Amino acid sequence: MDRIKRRTKRRIVLGAGIAAAVAALIFLIQGVRGLLYRETDTSAGVEYIQKEEAGDITAIEEKISLLEKQDGDGEDGRSIKERFAGAVVLGDSVAQGFAEYDILNASSVAAKIGVHLDGLDEQISKVKELSPGILFLYLGMNDVTATNGDTDRFVSEYKAVLARLREEVPDAHIFVNSIFPVQEKALKEEPLLEKIPEYNDALRELCDSQTVAFIDNTELVSEWYYEQDGIHFKADFYPVWAERMAEVASL
Repeated sequence: MDRIKRRTKRRIVLGAGIAAAVAALIFLIQGVRGLLYRETDTSAGVEYIQKEEAGDITAIEEKISLLEKQDGDGEDGRSIKERFAGAVVLGDSVAQGFAEYDILNASSVAAKIGVHLDGLDEQISKVKELSPGILFLYLGMNDVTATNGDTDRFVSEYKAVLARLREEVPDAHIFVNSIFPVQEKALKEEPLLEKIPEYNDALRELCDSQTVAFIDNTELVSEWYYEQDGIHFKADFYPVWAERMAEVASL
């Protein structure tokens, strides 16, 4: 895996070099033409080349940055997997992406597609077995529809989950992630998801009353991170999300 990432970085850097060389050659040709035909205005061509070159560099830098986040060339040199070695993410299909995209080790993810707050026996058993020092929760998306917009019922069920986790893993520091917003296409399929902001407000109040850290991720997601369903996320998003949680929990 690391070898593939290093090879990818080398290809990106090589591509940048080739792009720069081609741009320089075109610029040189334009310059010679300018000397031979002084009446020709090359400013538009030069401006285009400069924009294209700047765009290539920006895209390359973004790709390298993403690889470094996942590969772990941070200030302390640890990878994301290493930073989450003593932590577990418990959640639904959105959280399952950490394992599916190999962002975190399997031992750091206790998630299941379609899981609800009242059906976490399997996941809580796994968390108890792993006995993490840090526990991140991403739950509630499926329960917005399951509770039919009833935030009081949602809070009651979430509170019961927190109580059970405190009993099963008393030494774990719990962090609760807000429910991510969804795109308009998802709202057309399931209008109740419009209530996600209300559920997040209720969840924040619950965390405050329980002295549990609440991670507000509302502004973390950009449109290009979403999959076609407007709910789940592409692989590129998970290092961003992991970095956010690691920052809050000082991992």
